[in-house]
Amino acid sequence: MGLPMEQSSRIAPSLDELTEEQRKFRYRAGAFLAAVGATSAVAGFSKAIMSAKKSDPKYFDKGLHGSIALHEAGTSLALRALGWGTLYAILGTGTICFGIWKLSGAKDMKEFREAVGKVLPRVPRNDPPTSRTEFEGLTDLMQYLSTWGKDEKTAAGPVVATTSKPSQ
Repeated sequence: MGLPMEQSSRIAPSLDELTEEQRKFRYRAGAFLAAVGATSAVAGFSKAIMSAKKSDPKYFDKGLHGSIALHEAGTSLALRALGWGTLYAILGTGTICFGIWKLSGAKDMKEFREAVGKVLPRVPRNDPPTSRTEFEGLTDLMQYLSTWGKDEKTAAGPVVATTSKPSQ
């Protein structure tokens, strides 16, 4: 592996250096994100199935149970396609990541981080924040975002032009 890094140059403390409360919080946060991801995947898949069933219920039932007219049941075909798609996605992403790693010429994660840090632009620190960070609700946030970056005249609202009739 690499040499031990100084504490100040580390991005996040290791799991051993965290307090019990911080460790529990990380596990809960990971479980929450996994639950949200799984729930959204199930909801999306269920919605796709229901829309397919609603559009053509006759062929949906034939695909579910299989028939003489169909060589293979739709569910087994879908599972096979899902398996191949997952395999291709994982192998493709792994190949791209491995290629980038090898092209960078890094031998460990520290060298890779330094090489990528030289290529990518630096993100400026926003400490203390120069814009609002607290909002009363979603409406307040959206209103702020719609006016963010505009000068004060346009942020205050539209200017109403008045016309006057020429004197006779």
